[in-house]
Amino acid sequence: MIFNLNIAQTLTLLLRQEDTNSDKKITIDDIGPKVFSITSISGQNYKVKGTYFLSNLLQELVLSKRNGNEFAQVPLERIEELPTVRISRLIKDYYWLGLTRTMDKQGIQKLLLDTKNNSLNSDKLRIYIPYKDVFAFKYYQHLENSLPIEAIALPQKITPKFVKGLNNYPGILALKLVSKNNEITGVPFVVPGGRFNEMYGWDSYFESIGLIIDGKKDLAKAMADNFQYEIDYYGKVLNANRSYYLTRTQPPFYTSLIQEVFKFTRDIDWLKSHLKTAIKEYQTVWMVAGKRLTQNGLNRYFAEGIGMPPECEKGHFDSIIKPYADKHNISLEDYILKYNSGDIENKELNAYFIHDRSVRESGHDTSYRIEGICADLNPVELNALLYKYEMDFGYLTETYLNNSFESFESSFWYSAANKRAKRMHKYMWNEDRKQYFDFNYITKEQSYFESASNYSPLWAGIVNLETAQTMLKTLMQELKVKGGVVGSSKRSRGEISALRPERQWDYPNGWAPHQMMIWKGLLNYGFNKELQELIYRWLFMITKNAVDYNGTIPEKYNVVTGSHKVFSEYGNVGTDFEYITQEGFGWMNASYQYGLSLLQNNFRISLNNLTSPEKLFN
Repeated sequence: MIFNLNIAQTLTLLLRQEDTNSDKKITIDDIGPKVFSITSISGQNYKVKGTYFLSNLLQELVLSKRNGNEFAQVPLERIEELPTVRISRLIKDYYWLGLTRTMDKQGIQKLLLDTKNNSLNSDKLRIYIPYKDVFAFKYYQHLENSLPIEAIALPQKITPKFVKGLNNYPGILALKLVSKNNEITGVPFVVPGGRFNEMYGWDSYFESIGLIIDGKKDLAKAMADNFQYEIDYYGKVLNANRSYYLTRTQPPFYTSLIQEVFKFTRDIDWLKSHLKTAIKEYQTVWMVAGKRLTQNGLNRYFAEGIGMPPECEKGHFDSIIKPYADKHNISLEDYILKYNSGDIENKELNAYFIHDRSVRESGHDTSYRIEGICADLNPVELNALLYKYEMDFGYLTETYLNNSFESFESSFWYSAANKRAKRMHKYMWNEDRKQYFDFNYITKEQSYFESASNYSPLWAGIVNLETAQTMLKTLMQELKVKGGVVGSSKRSRGEISALRPERQWDYPNGWAPHQMMIWKGLLNYGFNKELQELIYRWLFMITKNAVDYNGTIPEKYNVVTGSHKVFSEYGNVGTDFEYITQEGFGWMNASYQYGLSLLQNNFRISLNNLTSPEKLFN
């Protein structure tokens, strides 16, 4: 059955009747009759009943309208589409496209609308170009003639002092350009969504997992190529390609992305090129003593920079700074101005902001696990990731490169990984608690903070089967909740209060990268029963919220209640849209596609029937 509907007329009537809170969505929070009549091309009357089907109708009308149509040809199967089929299809066919960007002329025209580019010092978009990339500088200089942009070449040496000097002159950082058939185009990349309109470090890896599943392999390869560009020209995989991130990296997933891409390219020259770059990143970013390498042979996050991170919203650090302003008997605003200008020197604040920037480098911004101490920690997940780097180097060298590459034999890398695993066991493993904990190399103590990141050794394949089984039991007891795996245990999080408000990476919230890494870890060790349960809990929560709330797929969830209504810190990106989301959220999209690819068919059927996890799992 197909319905030929006048879009404007039908939208007006539908919203007037069903969108009772006037947010241009149809959700369970609306109190309309939940029944709307439409007529098919053959003249048959049909009643669309229920929030989910009504919101599907709304979305189909808007999709047709955005294609420039006056009338919508809406098949009944789209209105009554199974939830998992619809969510997965929209991710594949629409959301990835909505999240894809380029740094060429066409892409920059979209970036001009980004509010992060607003500055009192210019009405132009500043594009900062690496010192060595003369080709890109000439390209952007030429674009100055047709677009309100300013091409600015970075100095050869980037220092924290220089980056601080850019705080009042924010801009976007150039990514890879290619020239083909006399046309210059930007190598595409996927952004997280919402206010995050740039290429982020670890987001890009998880997004690429979803892209590959959805057949968008060239886009995943492009992400790896942009990683390579960032390392070659900026010295690191950037937190994101904004000027204030020049001294900050993110969790290292580059070799994992290389592996995923090489599975389908089988291009040895491409592999050699990227492997060489990854080894350079490993040596120059992570293994420099006194920076991100500590004396015990393990690693830390260490984001160099001076003063307050400029990307934070006004007032974010007021509670930290106010006691110092009071001590000086000046206003908070005056203290911040004097501190930022250097008129007031405060070593305690300097140390605090080193930790704060390092928290942001970790990607876990923010969490009580690492707040105020991040640069003093050897985090479990970081060292698990670098163990994987070392194992990847060894495996790729041994399997595809005749056991020698860049003067390193595979045995060198396997030995490095083995040493790291032993150090992690020595400093991080807790036999009584049956899990790994971050190690404070200053106090020489484990943190005892129960976090989803403590189980990243399962993802990296560090432990033997016996240890993995004990970790699995601990995981399911401490962190399994209604919607999957929670960011931290309630016990570690402590009571929520005005003095200890919620942090978004802690209890009761859950995040896609944690779920995906834990799923892969359970897959590594053959824990299929628990794998299916954790996937189902996560996908049920996403599916139920999408069904009830007009297709909403946000940045994160309250996994304890199973709701997208998260109010900690920055709110929840991906919930603010009208009619239909065009993006979802990057790694959330990927987690849905990855989870579906691993979920058994019987659970898929239950998911489409919205059978609660409580009815399926004891």
